[in-house]
Amino acid sequence: MNTFQLHCFLTVAEHLNFARAAQQLNITQPAVTHQIRTLETELNVKLFRRTTRTVELTQAGHLFLTDAKSMVGIAERAKKRFEDPNAQAIEPLSIGCHTYAHLFMVSGALRAMEELHPHLHPHLQVMPYQQLYRLLQEESLDAILGFRETTGGKAYGTYRELRKIRVVCICPQESPLAKRESVRVEELSQERLVITDPSTCPATVAQLQGKLMGARVRSDFHFCESVEAAAVLVQAGFGVAVVPDWGIPHFLPLARIPVEETEPLSFGIYFKTLEANTPLRTFIRLMQEDSPQS
Repeated sequence: MNTFQLHCFLTVAEHLNFARAAQQLNITQPAVTHQIRTLETELNVKLFRRTTRTVELTQAGHLFLTDAKSMVGIAERAKKRFEDPNAQAIEPLSIGCHTYAHLFMVSGALRAMEELHPHLHPHLQVMPYQQLYRLLQEESLDAILGFRETTGGKAYGTYRELRKIRVVCICPQESPLAKRESVRVEELSQERLVITDPSTCPATVAQLQGKLMGARVRSDFHFCESVEAAAVLVQAGFGVAVVPDWGIPHFLPLARIPVEETEPLSFGIYFKTLEANTPLRTFIRLMQEDSPQS
């Protein structure tokens, strides 16, 4: 595949219209169609579902969208690097995480790096766990921020802990649970629950949610994709949630009660190598200095 094929794919994905994509790319519609079909043949998947009235991305198309954006971005950065003779001084640093709550914690370290690395160019990405780990293995990312995963036997890279984060039950401040100093797991078995997507939370929390769900009926639960969304539903009165005590919006008046019989979660940074990557070494050191001692 080549960058022109990727540009055609991204433009069609943006407009969901081959004619408008051709107009923006300043080529004919048959040329756009040819590029998409060639790309689909190479990938051995259908990227778009077309009818006489509509164009929509297939599931494979949605999955390929992130890869295409990443490849085009890398190609464009590589091209720009050599357009300006002074651009050789640029020091790239690519950090990934799966939630904006984790992303917000890097601002202090990046600010401190300005003086140490005046040519630093950070690139920050937010995407699902598995895509992050794949990009780390491919060295498209320098590091990933996230919880340490101890299940599955997979080694995602070298891990450095930054802090310990407790598991808490969040509930409205007017809830009877809000007055408790701690809560046992079995005490939550009759509460309505807000459940976060297992693919976006630490394995320990996902297992605990599964235990709480047990054989209860579907109407006892409300499902959401993130800690932030769970906090909003809890505040709105749809139930309680068991989550890591991190990323919960501070402006929401919620009680955070530690859950007994749970160990604090390790939160840190994964990386593949520090060799010849001075900005990453500096970033990790500053992140460790900025984190509270456990």
